[in-house]
Amino acid sequence: ARWDGAAGPGFPSQPSPRSPAGMLPVVAGLLLAVAAGGRGSSSEQQSPPGSRFVCTSLPLEAAGAGCPLPPVPMQGGALPPEEELRATVLQLRETVLQQKETIGSQREAIRELTGKLSRCEGADGKSAPGTWKKELGKGKDTMGDLPRDPAQVIDQLSRTMQTLKDRLESLEHQLRANVSYAALPNDLREMLQRRLGDLERQLLSKVAELEDEKSLLHNETSAHRQKTETALNALLERVSELEKGNSAFKSPDEFKVSLPLRTNYLYGKIKKTLPELYAFTVCLWLRSSASPGIGTPFSYAVPGQANEIVLIEWGNNPIELLINDKVAQLPLFISDGKWHHICITWTTRDGMWEAFQDGEKLGTGENLAPWHPIKPGGVLILGQEQDTVGGRFDATQAFVGEMSQFNIWDRVLKAEDITNIANCSTNMPGNIIPWVDNNVDVFGGATKWPVETCEERLLDL
Repeated sequence: ARWDGAAGPGFPSQPSPRSPAGMLPVVAGLLLAVAAGGRGSSSEQQSPPGSRFVCTSLPLEAAGAGCPLPPVPMQGGALPPEEELRATVLQLRETVLQQKETIGSQREAIRELTGKLSRCEGADGKSAPGTWKKELGKGKDTMGDLPRDPAQVIDQLSRTMQTLKDRLESLEHQLRANVSYAALPNDLREMLQRRLGDLERQLLSKVAELEDEKSLLHNETSAHRQKTETALNALLERVSELEKGNSAFKSPDEFKVSLPLRTNYLYGKIKKTLPELYAFTVCLWLRSSASPGIGTPFSYAVPGQANEIVLIEWGNNPIELLINDKVAQLPLFISDGKWHHICITWTTRDGMWEAFQDGEKLGTGENLAPWHPIKPGGVLILGQEQDTVGGRFDATQAFVGEMSQFNIWDRVLKAEDITNIANCSTNMPGNIIPWVDNNVDVFGGATKWPVETCEERLLDL
């Protein structure tokens, strides 16, 4: 049947007969027509408004152009008009309920999508960096810090964005198919698209920020790696130098004497004395940064001559070697706070002397106490200058620092031997005064510490 009449009183005329809401007046009109027992004439015969309703039969193939009612199953032939209308009413009710459920579910989907978009962009529509709430496509909670790998972060954000677009497009298709246009206004659709555009711009901004951070991190990592490799290469070179010299230098007793204060009571004393010498070589390691002048590393006094052998740097004067109170200035520079190896050779023949620093000869001279033999039986003091044998120290001339490997030979060592000692590739204890623990006493607060001087020297390089 097709509705051709005007609505009677109490029946609105606005709903379309194609919609479920518009079908209710049609059903009511049909019921009234049946109850009155009247039959309709043609659609051209109009009755006064409110008097009656007219129904016109249509062929089945023409029914699709009008009200899209579900087909009524025929059971055993044609039904009476009352039964047919009752079945139609029941089916219409079911259709209306299904449409309501569909509309409700689609509205729920819209609200869910709107809520997710709102959570993504924040309360004011702007996403704070690093606060992405949820990966919409997978329904996976991603609260917390982003992955540390920028490539993973970009890939994850791209997948989330694509999933969001797919869901929005799917939702729009479903809404077009199942919901009337009134259920999804243009302003709502524009709002969703605008929010999606904002989210995409924020995503691109985040990707650019991560790219910048990745580039900066790569530069910092490269600089740190280069610095580390340089330090490791330097260490490997030092180890190789030690390995080339047969084996690392090992003294009989690895210790140092520490004299930390400039006083007249801190000193060390060598228990052995010197025999009569016509030549000698004195070598030692020392480290000092005292100023002005490092003081007196060692002094040898005999009865009648307090300055038989003295090595001193006093005030702003250069370092000096005294033999029998005669003076020679040495071109040594050892007050930089680093370990240095010092060797001094002397022979009574023409008073020839040589000065070595860190294995390199820096100076030589002659006429230093020529033809004067070194007298035996004196006292050898470390760190103080003697005005009498074994005493009357002057604090202004005291050595401040550390020393080790103090050795004396009764001959002039070859330059090659001195270089090997300085490079820690040769173990040559002095044949007159060797550096051994039981031959050195300390007084006044001076201390002895276990140490391998060559290893400490490497730390100073």
